[in-house]
Amino acid sequence: MINFNYESDFNLDKEEAVAAWISAVIVSENKKEGEISYIFCDDEYLHKINLEYLNHDNLTDIISFDYTVGNEINGDIFISVERVQDNANDFNVSFEVELKRVMAHGILHYCGYKDKGEVDERLMRSKEDEKLSMFHVEQ
Repeated sequence: MINFNYESDFNLDKEEAVAAWISAVIVSENKKEGEISYIFCDDEYLHKINLEYLNHDNLTDIISFDYTVGNEINGDIFISVERVQDNANDFNVSFEVELKRVMAHGILHYCGYKDKGEVDERLMRSKEDEKLSMFHVEQ
């Protein structure tokens, strides 16, 4: 089950379509859907989590807590919509595309993909692009 929670003024458009896409992303990686919660928040909220749980004193766009058991994907994915907007501007893409990329990124981590190091990062970007195309989002 895919859940969407809001700790900011942001609200996701087309929740059902996005949930169906996330489900398809999971199946495309030969995984089973468990309980996945997306929590949309602002920089301040995510920064506090980053400090408290990871001891990192920096802003980030996403923090994911992986509760995957075997082949069943479970976890909490916190996304700063402020960071996503800034990244969209920096990368010259729409907010929608960058948000979907970050949402897929969290799921891909749960599927075992890493993004530390050049080779892993290239594979992660390739997988993100593949998953974005499943939502028919123009990049």
